[in-house]
Amino acid sequence: MNLRSILLPISAGSHRELVERLLQLVAGLFLYGVALALMIRGGIGVAPWDVLSLGISGSTGLGYGLVTNLTAVVVLLLWIPLRQRVGLGTVLNALLVGPSADLALWLVPAATSLWVGVPLFLFGLVLLAFATGLYISADFGPGPRDGLMTGLVARTGWRVWVVRTLIEGSVLVIGFLLGGPVGVGTVLFAFGVGPLIGWFLPRLTRMREARTRELASR
Repeated sequence: MNLRSILLPISAGSHRELVERLLQLVAGLFLYGVALALMIRGGIGVAPWDVLSLGISGSTGLGYGLVTNLTAVVVLLLWIPLRQRVGLGTVLNALLVGPSADLALWLVPAATSLWVGVPLFLFGLVLLAFATGLYISADFGPGPRDGLMTGLVARTGWRVWVVRTLIEGSVLVIGFLLGGPVGVGTVLFAFGVGPLIGWFLPRLTRMREARTRELASR
């Protein structure tokens, strides 16, 4: 990990294109944090990594956003033996998602019934998939957790689904033991987030590529 590898994705492209990609990256990460908060406020369970973050938060008294940031830093340290390349998007992911989630948690009250909680969670899930496609298609590097998965796949030769299942299963168990909320939302996330990202990501990537070609032709 070094400054040159972090700044490398910024070295290519026009000034306007880079500004647009940076805005897309920041918007995607901000919306990602908002989406996490909406799913938490839904009160029907959360994603495995958030089970862990909320479990640690409840056990230590630290805020959810701070725990999310600290967890991302720990995951980044695991990148070192995996020799993963850090991008600007990786660093900003570790810094911005937690505060944006805390802001949304402060603004959005907890659901008082399933009639409110279920739609709130589902909206958060769709928003998270959109936000993921938005920041990934900006092409500034993967998030800490995604990079951990791809690094382990590269080093072990195991299939992606095996590595992802082992990682998320482990954090889910640890988070549950620490008191993190596991519920039907956790199951909905496990089965829903992949197809949703699979729908948003290629479309947002094509839009980004078309915009790049348009700017290059001017």
